Amino acid sequence: MTGMSRRTALGLLAGAGAMAACATPGGPAPAFPVDSEPLKDLAKAKGLLFGTAMAAYQVDDPEYVRLVQADCGVIVAENEHKWYTIHPQPDVWNFEPADKLVGFAQANGLKMRGHTVIWHHPRWFPDWVNNLTFSSAAEAEAMLSDYITRVASRAYPFIHEWDVINEAVDDKTGELRETSFSRAMGGPMNVMEFCFRKTAEVSPGTRLAYNDYMSWESGNENHRTGVLKLMEELLKRGAPLTVFGMQSHSNFDMPDEFTPAKQKAWRQFCDEAAGMGLDFSLTEFDVNDTRLGPDVARRDELIASFTKDYLDIMLSYPQTKELLMWGLVDKYSWLQNFLPRTDGVEKRPTLFDSNYQPKQMREAVAAALRAAPVRI
Repeated sequence: MTGMSRRTALGLLAGAGAMAACATPGGPAPAFPVDSEPLKDLAKAKGLLFGTAMAAYQVDDPEYVRLVQADCGVIVAENEHKWYTIHPQPDVWNFEPADKLVGFAQANGLKMRGHTVIWHHPRWFPDWVNNLTFSSAAEAEAMLSDYITRVASRAYPFIHEWDVINEAVDDKTGELRETSFSRAMGGPMNVMEFCFRKTAEVSPGTRLAYNDYMSWESGNENHRTGVLKLMEELLKRGAPLTVFGMQSHSNFDMPDEFTPAKQKAWRQFCDEAAGMGLDFSLTEFDVNDTRLGPDVARRDELIASFTKDYLDIMLSYPQTKELLMWGLVDKYSWLQNFLPRTDGVEKRPTLFDSNYQPKQMREAVAAALRAAPVRI
């Protein structure tokens, strides 16, 4: 491990050392005592919401549903509220997957976040949108207005918070990404301001977020600076931005690389964002283990230790109001295919293994929630 002495056993996980000693590399993780109190209840006691991303097909997985019902108070659609799902072709509107998740949430007494109204990134618009050439700004605004009205008003007022704009900042340069809309409307900031105002108009009273994946990891300095500049400019323009969505993926740096220097830089970034008067939502938390060794117990220990350290920082901010995992079960995680391991071993980035059994990471989340101050 690098950096400071870590809480490798968390001081909370009975028998963790024994587990590490008896684990076989690549084999199943041994059972261990877990905090049995629902995470949603631990979060609620501190004035927080806890939940997860869901895909529409997972509604038909009774074991996954069981976990969501037991631990979650809120869900967010993984891909079902994104443009490429809802409006993949000029003459196609597909709300069925999103409506399925909304119906599931309503039937199970769950709250729901909306993700995302506009993913301002050419890679994630359908080709037909990227190839549009608008005759005027008004024509581009009319198309955005129609799309936002259909999407953001459909489940109103059930969806309590929307990621209005997702990932508009280039992660290498810190500059704003251009799209067919920004080229017609005089730049990306004009697009984002328009989208925030229109979403507020059709979904009044809803919490409105800017959401991005800038992180504590090495090489994120320009990305963090660009995100701060974007939010500062939106607020300067009077856009109804109220929430900063901090995705909280840990992808490229490994969990044992969360050094004191990186923690300090991350705290400085969070302090600047907090100074803007925005609430925080931790919207897509998971932990990648691409470069960790194959030993299951050791990976679980490092991931749990990082989880507790990261959440201790983030939950110390009274601005943090929501914590959502980007999936609950390892086999469903997008990280199985992103930056894949070279040894072919299954990744373990979520709270439950592929047999739906809780891992040390869940215990770490429970411990962080128990230690968190109450939101006022």
